[in-house]
Amino acid sequence: MSQISLADVNAASKADFVAALANVVEYSPWIAEQLAGKRPFAGINQLHAALLAAIQSAEPDVQLALIRAHPDLANKTQRAAGLTAESIDEQNSAGLDRLSDAEFAAFERVNNAYREKFGFPYIVCVRRYTRDSILRDFEMRLLNIVKTETRRAIEEIGRISALRLDQLIVADDKLKVHGRLSTHVLDNHTGKPAPGIPVELVELASLGDSRVIARTVTNSDGRTDQPLIGGRPVPIGRYELRFSVARYYAERNVPLSDPPFLDEIPLRFALSEPEGHYHVPLLVTPWSYSTYRGS
Repeated sequence: MSQISLADVNAASKADFVAALANVVEYSPWIAEQLAGKRPFAGINQLHAALLAAIQSAEPDVQLALIRAHPDLANKTQRAAGLTAESIDEQNSAGLDRLSDAEFAAFERVNNAYREKFGFPYIVCVRRYTRDSILRDFEMRLLNIVKTETRRAIEEIGRISALRLDQLIVADDKLKVHGRLSTHVLDNHTGKPAPGIPVELVELASLGDSRVIARTVTNSDGRTDQPLIGGRPVPIGRYELRFSVARYYAERNVPLSDPPFLDEIPLRFALSEPEGHYHVPLLVTPWSYSTYRGS
């Protein structure tokens, strides 16, 4: 998705404006057509607020058509028939293009159950979820009534559109759509930061394969040069940080048992705030470790 400045969006012809924003909401260019007449926008937050207002003020049958314009998740037939590039990127970001057989069967079951009960597709901003947490959300929302799910679907469309605008529009202000996950390692044996510690971040899965989503090494300050997750939402889900510490102590001539008492240290935790800032450090000696949630 190529970016465009807010100034250019404000100055564009109506046709160019609609073409640029047509897929900010799935297969619903009527929203961009409405927004074209409300220019100029002072910032991206004002633009997004106008988009939400257009959806909220639409007639119920128009809102229902908007919801039905969205695809099912992990539906092979729909992927083959053609999704928007934005939907493909979003579903791929959550690993929905590489499900295990058990995961695919679970998604097929809940998709069918949801459509049968509500008459429209389950909609969720998948960039804010892992595969596991999407399935949990599916099961919880299946307990709702139609009115609740209609409202929830519109809320999720708002979140999806915010992330699409964030990727599309360059503006002085920013939408609050990004979170951050970071770490550092403190060597409590010496009371100093621990450089050169290999770190892996793993997204844990119940039905499919867990996947490594970041690999890095701590720098001279015991931190990583970049956040483990940054510039995007932190998906709701379960994770494991793995720190390889035995070699670090061996290289510093710290006496270790054979094999070392601590070699690879796993920290398991869950994240629930996609736009939150999480800091999960490791405080370590050759014989002990601890952690806490920072920000």
